[in-house]
Amino acid sequence: MNYDWMESPVGDLLIVADDAALRMISFRGGRYPGKVPEGWRRGGAVVADATGQLGEYFEGRRQRFDLPLAPSGTPFQLRVWQALREIPYGVTCSYGEQARAMGQPRAVRAVGAANGRNPLPIVVPCHRVIGNDGRLTGYAGGLQIKRFLLELESRHTGAVRRAVPPPAGSRRPVVADPFSRENGAQP
Repeated sequence: MNYDWMESPVGDLLIVADDAALRMISFRGGRYPGKVPEGWRRGGAVVADATGQLGEYFEGRRQRFDLPLAPSGTPFQLRVWQALREIPYGVTCSYGEQARAMGQPRAVRAVGAANGRNPLPIVVPCHRVIGNDGRLTGYAGGLQIKRFLLELESRHTGAVRRAVPPPAGSRRPVVADPFSRENGAQP
């Protein structure tokens, strides 16, 4: 495996890849802190590309990552993580909305658990999934990092918008601003 540590606005990130794809990103102080086993090599083209794209993201110059990914997980986890990649920059949804979008409306807890095991945070944007009531819920790097990432995206889009279920018969999601009065925001 190849690796490097990246200094970022959310603390040090451990970036891990094999020669072909990104395998893991972990927060030094998060729920699953990164550790570098013996035998791993510092550097590598995929690690360098991931570090560069993450830097662009933190600078507000990148909204979508273009990296080869190879996370390890169960078939269900892989489907959940792929669904996360469909949530646009600056948009949030609830775990229930994510489960419904996957065609598994009763799998809300399983979706939440899979999101919690996401080995590629930020690049696979599990920070965009929030509680049904709009509150921030668990994040491997901590809620302060989740808040930071959502605020970063808000600064570059004008506001983090909330994806809401599409109207009956519609195929496109409706996107609403969670801070608007129509969505219960207080003046």
